[in-house]
Amino acid sequence: METVPNTLEGYESNKIVRAACERYFEKVIEAVTDMAFIVITQKKFRIPEDDIDSFKILEENGVIDNEIYNHLKDAKGMRNFIAHQYGQINDKLVYEAITEELEKDVREFISIVEKIK
Repeated sequence: METVPNTLEGYESNKIVRAACERYFEKVIEAVTDMAFIVITQKKFRIPEDDIDSFKILEENGVIDNEIYNHLKDAKGMRNFIAHQYGQINDKLVYEAITEELEKDVREFISIVEKIK
């Protein structure tokens, strides 16, 4: 993502960049959650109790493995934390998630969903 600075210090020092990155994180995870619900509906899997349960259902049915399930579950938890700002947001965790994990996990999830028939 072009908005993300190359360093944590650059990220922490710019309130506008942090806000944009947090919003990006929220929107990406919401899109992934929507995709999970679409797969569940198309495959007629059980109805999820909540958004995180949608990832569990995909794991239970062999659509995703345990590793990607855990990554998406954690990302959804972080998204909820960012969206509702429970306490102080840990800029380092958000920065690391955006620069090291989010894109890889989302690309892997999209690749899996694209292969579903």
